[in-house]
Amino acid sequence: MSGRGRKAAPPPAGHRKEPPLASDGLTVTVTNKAGHTRVFDFAALKVASPMQRSLARAFAAQSRNWTSHRTAKACWDKLEQFAIFLAGLDNPPGDLDGLTVAALQSWRDQHIDTNTGRSRLAAVRAVLQRDPRLAAGPVADELARRVPAPTPSKQSYKESERDLVVLTAQRQFRAAWLRIGENTRLLNRWRAGELSKGSREWRIGKVLDHLARTGDVPRTVYPGGQKHVKNHRLLGGRDSEKTWGRLFLDHRELTALAVLLTDRFGWNLSQYDRMPVPTTGPSAGETRSRTYQVQVEKHRAGGGRWFSTENITDSGADSPGRLLTQALEATAPARVLAHSLASGPDLLMVARSHRPDKEHSNLDRPAQIGPLSFGVSDDMASWWAQVSGLSGSPFQRTRRTTVSGEGRPLQHSQGTHESRYVLPDKRVQRESRAVIEAGVYEALEQARSAVFGGTVTGGGPDPRHQETATADCKDEEASPWPAPEGGCAADFLLCLACPNAHVHPGHHSRLALLHEQVLSLRSVLEDRNFRERWSDHLARLDDLRDRVGPAAWAAALARVTDRDRFLVRLLVKEDLAP
Repeated sequence: MSGRGRKAAPPPAGHRKEPPLASDGLTVTVTNKAGHTRVFDFAALKVASPMQRSLARAFAAQSRNWTSHRTAKACWDKLEQFAIFLAGLDNPPGDLDGLTVAALQSWRDQHIDTNTGRSRLAAVRAVLQRDPRLAAGPVADELARRVPAPTPSKQSYKESERDLVVLTAQRQFRAAWLRIGENTRLLNRWRAGELSKGSREWRIGKVLDHLARTGDVPRTVYPGGQKHVKNHRLLGGRDSEKTWGRLFLDHRELTALAVLLTDRFGWNLSQYDRMPVPTTGPSAGETRSRTYQVQVEKHRAGGGRWFSTENITDSGADSPGRLLTQALEATAPARVLAHSLASGPDLLMVARSHRPDKEHSNLDRPAQIGPLSFGVSDDMASWWAQVSGLSGSPFQRTRRTTVSGEGRPLQHSQGTHESRYVLPDKRVQRESRAVIEAGVYEALEQARSAVFGGTVTGGGPDPRHQETATADCKDEEASPWPAPEGGCAADFLLCLACPNAHVHPGHHSRLALLHEQVLSLRSVLEDRNFRERWSDHLARLDDLRDRVGPAAWAAALARVTDRDRFLVRLLVKEDLAP
């Protein structure tokens, strides 16, 4: 059954999925999730023909789980480097079964010290292990050696750095949102017949109607092919903001919107390429708020777990959903135009391209529809940072800042959250110092509370001390647990944690019996109850036994008196607790 409850349609009769490896054994076809194909020709590798065919077979086997050409191209580039390495050996192997441990060790030594190198080692190893001839033996053992994960090179922003990036993006996107909103309202008034015919606003509304239907303002085409904007005086200029930018975002403004979304929600850059328009659901008990259901794609989550839904509410100017409302308003004219030009999924992140005729080369990303492009590419992110006076694409660092500030996984697992985002991040490390320090002191106090806190003496009792059920007290008035009316409020078991306690050989028999009785409670009490009530007392008795010595402790059990048994029974029954 399909997700909506309809019976899934079977494939046509005779349907057969073509294998990725061609019959010539040298070309591998990788199909991405959009259905586009890309061919990789292993005949181009500078190794012997048998090696080319073996690498092609292993690459084809590895490609079965890939859904993007980008992944395939990254692996291909690494295999190409491996082939160049093999060709440079004194005795290049003719096939994979000719690989030697020495060659693989040399390959490893060249790459193990850098992030790029470790990534290359891991990718090549995964392909080579697909060959059954390398499943056992010394070469297999060498391939099985652990390759350390690349160290994250991006750090989260300092607060001042983040503020600069977000402020830059806010200025750009807000200006575009206001511009498009103003012109959209003017267009709606023109279409509703609310403007005086022939007035300046009416004439601009007519141009906007043409723009909304075609994606461009009216232009004059001269015999030489040059195009010039008609009505440029009416529009106030020829640049994009005065012409087609009146209804459409450009790439810079769309990238600014993506930066703001990443800062707010921690989404990956790749999320924006095929992000559907959020749907709107009812907000319980609310009449002035809107709750959006946003489909979030998790590219590395594995089959069946690629998508999740986040509910985001717009309940006011400072609410998270307000940015989504503005994004919907700013992209509405472009989405309407895209729907009129071609049927297909309604994608949120759409902009008007400065170069509508540019060839579509990245088949992992949606193709342009007329003058409209979708999503934000890596090149667009780097270009945005450059023209905005910032250093480097902001998306990885912005996402890292949001994730570390949120303190929980976003679009990734708990293990990835801790190993890739929390532990390596210097900002998190700085902010954690006070928490770690407090934890260390707390652990130290807990450790101190679980050991005997008094004094062990080898002589007899001191007549100046007051006898208790477990030890002699040096100064009851100086108790760490004073009673409101004066004196000590602690029970007699807690005497063993008090610095005023003095234990002499006369106490050993009673304490050894108490130790034995507390140990016996483990078998009759639930673990939780025992830990809460008796574990600290047992730890102090263990510590006291070590100080007295195991031999003396065992001998003391032979000297237990009836009085010792009576007091221990009261202690274990907690009849001597305050």
